[in-house]
Amino acid sequence: MTTGAVLAGPGVTRITAEPDGRGGTALPELAGSGPIAVRRTLGAAPGAHVVLVGAMAAPLGGDRLAVRATVRPGAALYVTSAAATVSLPGREGGEARYAVELTVGEGALLDWRPEPVVAASGSHLVLTTVVELAAGARLRYREEQVLGRAHDWNRGAPPGRLTSRLTVRQAGRTVLDQQTDLGPGAPGWDGPACLGGHRTAGQLLTVGLPAPAVPEGVDAVLMVLPGEASSLVTAVAPDALALRGLLGG
Repeated sequence: MTTGAVLAGPGVTRITAEPDGRGGTALPELAGSGPIAVRRTLGAAPGAHVVLVGAMAAPLGGDRLAVRATVRPGAALYVTSAAATVSLPGREGGEARYAVELTVGEGALLDWRPEPVVAASGSHLVLTTVVELAAGARLRYREEQVLGRAHDWNRGAPPGRLTSRLTVRQAGRTVLDQQTDLGPGAPGWDGPACLGGHRTAGQLLTVGLPAPAVPEGVDAVLMVLPGEASSLVTAVAPDALALRGLLGG
């Protein structure tokens, strides 16, 4: 699965990072589009720090959102978000689609850790992420998914549905290609082989960086992947706070 067709149109949020020639990272392209705005902020780590900001309620059923981030060789980019992304049902129903394309050059670093994606009752979000890494690129990628808002659970409403595919390639070699499908309509999503009654799921992927520690006695697993110092932590938890504790801030 590729996102090229989605990311070719004008409604794409774009971030490009490159070395500034003084030991730092410049942002020659920082363009928000539609409901996703982008802001440069200060950060403790060296490199460029960018925050994704929701400019309006989105994604709604029927929406098509896209973000493209390119980190050129030798640059460092840290991306977070101002708040959780809440998937909401649209007036006419139907699924929303959110495509993310991340490209990291040789010797570059991308730290991608936005706030969780929340599937509100009645919504269906299809999230597609493609990561292209050059040899020697470094990546920290965190993905957190929350089934239903607290308001949904308090009134006994079912959560929304989240279908997510993550594909990661390094130097043309596939490191990871997986799809998860959670929420009403997805086979066995709440059974013991999947969420097992929990409300949140997430993962932390690292490439070219030390593998994170996983505490014993928790619903998390560390897997070694076929990339350059590549590992994946997958976890489920009863709520977003507990999940963040397992995956790290």
